[in-house]
Formats: sequence, structure tokens, C-alpha cells
Amino acid sequence: MSPVRTASQVGVMACQHCTAVFPRSRAGSRCTRCGATLHWRKPDSLRRTWAFLLAAMALYLPANLLPVMTTGTLFGTQSNTIMSGVLYLWEDGSYFVAAVVFCASIVIPLFKLVVLLMLVATTQFRSTWRPLERTQLYALVELVGRWSMVDVFVVAVLAALVQVGPLATVKPEPGAIAFGAVVVLTMLASMSFDPRLIWDPIDTHDRKA
Repeated sequence: MSPVRTASQVGVMACQHCTAVFPRSRAGSRCTRCGATLHWRKPDSLRRTWAFLLAAMALYLPANLLPVMTTGTLFGTQSNTIMSGVLYLWEDGSYFVAAVVFCASIVIPLFKLVVLLMLVATTQFRSTWRPLERTQLYALVELVGRWSMVDVFVVAVLAALVQVGPLATVKPEPGAIAFGAVVVLTMLASMSFDPRLIWDPIDTHDRKA
């Protein structure tokens, strides 16, 4: 069996929009198929990822400590953070809903932040440690990321539906904005990261061997 050769070793690159293949020397020119600018790697991938990731990390604590929504009834008002909402659902017997909200609103965003931090740090230092597993972790982050917005959707739906004049109201609070910003920023960080950078030190080491 012939050894596997990478695009770097062959000297070609693919358009990131239509996947047409061109010589690496054409980087910076236009794709003749779709007109997009050709890049060997995503421009400023690590710097963009660092910027989005650090901003998301800065907002993670406010997103979990500030109230997400305030409910008002004839008996008074009550503000809830994400965790207090999870505890209320759990004590009310809605175990499945509480587990879903806890996983989607606390576990998944934290998981994405930790994994992205590990990926961008190891890639920044051109680590050759477990490239396949790191690539699979990035794919997992992309897969589960879509579930992170469930808490924002819950607040939006409640705010739209539970507006029945003086009987009951639901008002979004700054925690919901911070949480939505964390989700969007982690999505942008994930989109900015180029997983092919994980393999570049491996290819360089193979060429020197």
C-alpha cells in the first residue's frame, strides 16, 4: 500500500467554499470556479479564535450569575439565574427538563470553552500530541454547539407567550443577553479555528524525517 500524502506534500490546496483544488502557489488569487479568495489556511485563524474565545470566557460568569429572567405574578416577582431555574425545575419534579436545561445551558458551553481553549493553545505551540483525538474533539464541539441556545429559546418563548397583562409577565434580564453572547462568541471561535492547523506540525516533522 502506498503511503498517504497530504495536500501540503503534494503542493495543492482546496477552495474553502466550493472545494475546487488548485496549486498552492495560487494562494491569494481568486477561485476560477466560485470567485472566492483562495487561502492555504483560514486567515488569522488563531488570533481570531483567541479573541472570540477570551471574550466568551469573560462573559461566562456574568451569564451564570446574573438573572436570566424575571417572572411577575399577582403574588410578586421573582428573578432566576440559569442554575436557580434548574433547581426550581428539579424540585418541581420536572427532572428531564431540568437535566436538559442543565446540560445545554451550563455543561455544553463550559465543555466548548475548555475544549476550544485546549485546541487553540496546543495548536499555538505547534504540539504534535494526539492530533487525531484533537480533531475529533473539534468535530464534537461543532456537533453539540447547536444545543447551547436552548436556554435563550426558553426565555424568548416564555417572554412571548406569558404576557397576559396584570396576571403574569416574563421579562428577559441581562443574564440572558450575556448567555446569548457566550453562545455566539463560542460559535464564532469554533468557526474561526482551522483544524488543519493541528496537523501542520505533524506534516513538517514528517518532511524533516
